[in-house]
Amino acid sequence: MDPQQRILLEITWEALEDAGLVPEHLSGSRTGVFIGISGNEYSQFQLGNAALIDAYAGTGNALSIAANRISYCFDFQGPSIALDTACSSSLVAVHLACNSLWQGESNLALAGGVNLILSPAVTINFSKAGAMAPDGRCKTFDASADGYVRSEGAGIVVLKPLSQAIADGDPIYALIRGSAISQDGRSNGL
Repeated sequence: MDPQQRILLEITWEALEDAGLVPEHLSGSRTGVFIGISGNEYSQFQLGNAALIDAYAGTGNALSIAANRISYCFDFQGPSIALDTACSSSLVAVHLACNSLWQGESNLALAGGVNLILSPAVTINFSKAGAMAPDGRCKTFDASADGYVRSEGAGIVVLKPLSQAIADGDPIYALIRGSAISQDGRSNGL
């Protein structure tokens, strides 16, 4: 199994625990799972060696399974989506999770993402393409943004409509009043 899937399972538990939610009580609920995930370096290692391919290599390495494994393990029955929009994947996951809550598809939503760097190949590729920030600093949403910075990490947020969170006495760290997504179309990059 791709370690990204393992990490997502661990941090899902931690996020639910931090929210004061008992995972067993959510079994069968309309809990949506929205995960941003792009890297598949582990599968390249495993699937590149025929001796390591077994019956579980496909599901253990498919990016599409990252959200589904969480839904399966916790018996969540809301939408379950893994998505890759490059560096915006996790933020788009939050957007989709909010929309799922606002439209009533989900009663509770988990949104987040994961990225592990297991090989230098992608960094080399991005460097040769001139995509990496020369100073190694990411300047997201800033006019001085001049490149991408690779990093590792994982995070999950537990989202719920405010009225329900208040009624349930949940800890509330922030409010999301709106979100939007778009693409730059034909611009200086994809």
